[in-house]
Amino acid sequence: MAVINLTQRDFEQEVMRSDKPVLIDFFATWCGPCSMVSPIVDEIAQERSDIKVCKVDVDEQGELAAAFGVSSIPTLVVFKNGKITAKQIGALPKPGILALLDK
Repeated sequence: MAVINLTQRDFEQEVMRSDKPVLIDFFATWCGPCSMVSPIVDEIAQERSDIKVCKVDVDEQGELAAAFGVSSIPTLVVFKNGKITAKQIGALPKPGILALLDK
């Protein structure tokens, strides 16, 4: 499944109403650790059809990032049934990101 570039406008539909768990990567293009996490998140999106994977550019979607208390990046957030089930600040290897989905 392709990665969805999430905006404030489509957040409700893509995340809150999703019938699948949603992994959101809050990032910025200038962020070094974000650049390490991004290809891992892309890989997970291609491998896992049972989840939805989204990315939020905090520079373009500052209100959305602020709504979830994102003050450091990268921040990974997992939603299930419209509720946050896991949140991780900082870069993680692939097994760590997959473990967030199991919480």
